[in-house]
Amino acid sequence: MQLASAVDPQLADLSNKLIYSAMVVYTLAMFAHMIEWTFGSKGAVAVRSKEQSGSLGEAVAAAGKKAAKKVTVTVAAAGGGTTTLTRTAVAGEGATVVTSGRGAEEEDGPGAAGTSEKADLAGRIAVSLTVLALMLHGGGIITRGLSVSRWPWGNMYEFSCAFAFAMAAAYLVLLAARKKVRWLGLPVVLAVLLTLGIATTVLYTDSDQLVPALHSPWLAIHVSTAIFCGGAFYAAFIATLLYLGKDSFEKRAAAGLATGSLGTPASVWQRLPAASTFDKLSYRINALVFPLWTFTIIAGAIWAEAAWGKYWEWDPKETWSFITWVAYACYLHARATAGWRGRKAAYLALAAFACWLFNYYGVNIFVTGKHSYAGI
Repeated sequence: MQLASAVDPQLADLSNKLIYSAMVVYTLAMFAHMIEWTFGSKGAVAVRSKEQSGSLGEAVAAAGKKAAKKVTVTVAAAGGGTTTLTRTAVAGEGATVVTSGRGAEEEDGPGAAGTSEKADLAGRIAVSLTVLALMLHGGGIITRGLSVSRWPWGNMYEFSCAFAFAMAAAYLVLLAARKKVRWLGLPVVLAVLLTLGIATTVLYTDSDQLVPALHSPWLAIHVSTAIFCGGAFYAAFIATLLYLGKDSFEKRAAAGLATGSLGTPASVWQRLPAASTFDKLSYRINALVFPLWTFTIIAGAIWAEAAWGKYWEWDPKETWSFITWVAYACYLHARATAGWRGRKAAYLALAAFACWLFNYYGVNIFVTGKHSYAGI
């Protein structure tokens, strides 16, 4: 009874309502991003190659008859990558072509890159909805913690809510820093909704106090860094998938094939940055967060010594944390070796992220150990 009296049921109920409200708004943001991707492609003008589509000047002149503002022409280079060219002449006038560089983009977002004002507006609305959803999401996490007067990540439900918040927040921080990453909005929102959906259905537990072993300042340090690492690893995972898709598209375009990767429309891939951009982004994120993941494991070992008297006992969670560390170390080493750059290194990055996912979901749900605090 004393444990139950330490929980504020009103705040706990408010937290649930805020999380569900955030999910509704995230869903609206997802649809807005889908509209941007769908209708933004109509304004894109693609040239597969100079041999197949005629001269570059003819392609730009033809595009000028349909557009009164700006036309973007993306050409696949024979050696991989893309070159984006733009014109700003009024329809019917001579076209002035400006080469903006390999894989560069004049505007942010797939709607803008597709020269569709309506699709671009949908993308901007999606970002605004994501900001609103993040505010509701954050309110749900804060009220959950206030309902029991502790850090709100003492079980898998709370950790998942915080993990999803970190993903959305990282995306919006990049946008606020004027990074052209609006194309990341759709996969981020999809992942946030999936994470919250699993949290509210499979992983949900009522607001309650912590088990004695979790009453430690290391909860804020160890778990907070784990949440941040998870969000960063996910961003790198998305960049890796997009790299593989874009690299496949560039090779198909160089071979004169009209469709994109996995049968997707070519216009989707044309409006994304070059494959090399995704490759570098994935590597830089993983390289940046790897030392923090190392610190997370060390902090957990220090906490284990304080709670159980031993730094390391090869508990399933400890074991898979170490396996994940080794997987990312192998990726970083392979990525720094000339013979393992590109797709081979990308496959290692995917395997490393799969280890992280199993360490979080598989170990916590299906394996019993000292870290069995999922509450399900």
